[in-house]
Amino acid sequence: MEIGVAREIGRDEHRVALTPAAARQLVMEGHRVFVERDAGLESRFTDREYREAGAEILYAREEVIRRSGVVLGLGAPSMHDAAMLEAGQVVFGFQHLAVAPKELLYRLLERRITAIGFELIEEPDGRTPILRAMSELGGQMVVHLAAHLLEAESQGRGILLGAVPGIGPASVLVLGAGTVGRTAARILIASGAHVVLLDRDLERLRRADQELSGRAETFIADPETLAKFTRVADVVIGAVRVPGGRAPYLVSRAMVSEMRPGSVIIDVAIDQGGCVETSRPTTLAQPTFAVNEVVHYCVPNFTANIPRTASKVLSLTHLPYVAGVARTGIEAARRKSEPISRGIYLHDGGVLLPDLAARLGM
Repeated sequence: MEIGVAREIGRDEHRVALTPAAARQLVMEGHRVFVERDAGLESRFTDREYREAGAEILYAREEVIRRSGVVLGLGAPSMHDAAMLEAGQVVFGFQHLAVAPKELLYRLLERRITAIGFELIEEPDGRTPILRAMSELGGQMVVHLAAHLLEAESQGRGILLGAVPGIGPASVLVLGAGTVGRTAARILIASGAHVVLLDRDLERLRRADQELSGRAETFIADPETLAKFTRVADVVIGAVRVPGGRAPYLVSRAMVSEMRPGSVIIDVAIDQGGCVETSRPTTLAQPTFAVNEVVHYCVPNFTANIPRTASKVLSLTHLPYVAGVARTGIEAARRKSEPISRGIYLHDGGVLLPDLAARLGM
């Protein structure tokens, strides 16, 4: 099968969906890999490396998309790209179609393509290998971001994230005991911060408590508890995820208004609409804004700031699923692969997720 990788055109998107090493694996299996010229340049992968891996460099984005049975990207297709897709083509990426413009959804349905979300691919035992790997990356990054945003030059409170003898540590509230939340909590604890971890699922909190050896305070995320801890937190990390759907607002505008000046909100759930009512998407070029002197960081693709590492992690984890579809075709893959079937948003003009169908009135 022909597999295409176009250069990412999203704002501040420096990652690439396929590394030369992953391209080599697909070529060795007998597939043709088309890569748009300079697609990997911002991740420090050269066209020469792709050629040496056996990929073919194409000079027109349109040619890459039109010639490929499987199209790999970081996010959902743009309206322009969607217009070039044809029935039967498969598009992989972090789609997050629950918060995508309806015009795009109708265009994709009209084109009768198959849209597979990296974020939805799930093994029978409940593991989400691609999402988990990227979430681990994000969980590490938010700690570095929090430390930077607390500094005076970032309009933060001017405090150290970690502990200093004789001075109390920074207090960090983590919303969500999933992979991002647990990873962040582990590193925050190691740095000396005081960590409070909230989730609506008691079993997830129990697992997190065991993993963190009881070093974080854990609570059920009810409104009273949220209001209590947002009021005193130096940093709030929103790491809430709803598979295939929109993240709920856990932190209200009223709660934000009671936070201390210079405190920080990092809304990792912003790619699913955000879990803080005052959040709105920002960019790597202009990553923050303030509401009531509370610094908000809401960059959906913030791992794009470490594109080489992120691209390697992504390619390593999605390769088995992409290769499976390329090997058998989408119809056979749907029947034989539970992870692939769970990852499908749209197929042949239909919507496979009930929540998304309801949003479209279908």
